[in-house]
Amino acid sequence: MLNPSTIAIIKSTVPVLEVHGTAITKRFYELLFTNHPELLNIFNHANQRQGKQSGALANAVYAAAANIDRLEQIIPVVKQIGHKHRALGIKPEHYPIVGEHLLIAIKDVLGDAATDEIIGAWAEAYGVIADAFIGVEAEMYAQAAGQLGGWDGFRKFIVTRKEQESSVITSFYLRPADGQAIASFLPGQYITVRANVPGSANTHLRHYSLSDAPGLSYYRITVKREAGTEPQQPAGIVSNYLHDQVHVGDALDISAPAGDFTIDPANGSDAPVVLISGGVGLTPMVSMLNTIAAQQPDRSVTYIHAAINSELHAMRDHVTALTEQLAPLTSYVCYASPIAGDRCDHEGLIDAAWLQSILPAATLHTGEFYFCGPTPFMKAVNHALKQLGVSPDRIHYEFFGPAGSLEA
Repeated sequence: MLNPSTIAIIKSTVPVLEVHGTAITKRFYELLFTNHPELLNIFNHANQRQGKQSGALANAVYAAAANIDRLEQIIPVVKQIGHKHRALGIKPEHYPIVGEHLLIAIKDVLGDAATDEIIGAWAEAYGVIADAFIGVEAEMYAQAAGQLGGWDGFRKFIVTRKEQESSVITSFYLRPADGQAIASFLPGQYITVRANVPGSANTHLRHYSLSDAPGLSYYRITVKREAGTEPQQPAGIVSNYLHDQVHVGDALDISAPAGDFTIDPANGSDAPVVLISGGVGLTPMVSMLNTIAAQQPDRSVTYIHAAINSELHAMRDHVTALTEQLAPLTSYVCYASPIAGDRCDHEGLIDAAWLQSILPAATLHTGEFYFCGPTPFMKAVNHALKQLGVSPDRIHYEFFGPAGSLEA
């Protein structure tokens, strides 16, 4: 436990972190990778270039400081980050390295304002926060390895099928090279691919949502080719590698399923479910949809998918077939810019007025809403649901990549 004087010092730095947090975390990563280049084999380089990782870390540090006297408030965030750490292979020995460079970064950015007293308080607080992460992650490592079909670290899987779903999206079917059982998962969870891309100096790790139901003899991931549009958002190294260089029969290193953006049909809930996806954000949604169809075929489900047009719309035939088979399932398609011959239920962007026109009042009042897609899409959906009076505890979403904010 932290003593009152340490807590008081940490809380006094909250306004400073609000202003300088991103500068501190940017400097932290510069120092970390200069002194420990081996860690470049763990971190996502694209998120670093775009500033997403430093922004997410700044938000986490700010939240920890603001809640330093009631750390139990940030346990959900600790668990969310812990899932990613376990999937990436972050271990207890990494935490002292991170702490050392975070303190140096604070001193570098704040200069004389970072007194010995402040640095000492942050060193003590970081130790407590790190212990919380290490404890949570130890349980996650044990669970991942100890479950039926589970494993520790990375395991070889063979690509047994590669299926183009749209002009930019491809599914990969993966079976374990050892022929043994694979761990189950909750729909919405992801696996992590470790890729050794020819010509790249570092190993690259990427999280990909599982896009089919659990309980099968394979895992399926559905990957969008990130073509890159500008210097700040270059082409995706791993997505292009998977699309262009990974073929049926090739092996990929995979870590066990992780993630806390999930739906669990086994919990007995029969509340209406609304699944809303944008672009490749359909991957966890289709996993949820397939699972409910298999385990709760009488449950009311509305599936809404938004894409630019039909050429970029993946898995439409699959969702259409499920809709025809299951009476309680209703599906809708929204195209932002339809092309000639496109058929959709709504043109433009998803908004509150359209959602209100297609969703029963009972669903708006009692339903559980899950959505995933590009951040601007998620902001629009979140805003629309709030306009319609959906309570925050019934709104669930996940960012692809470091967590951000859905506030306008």
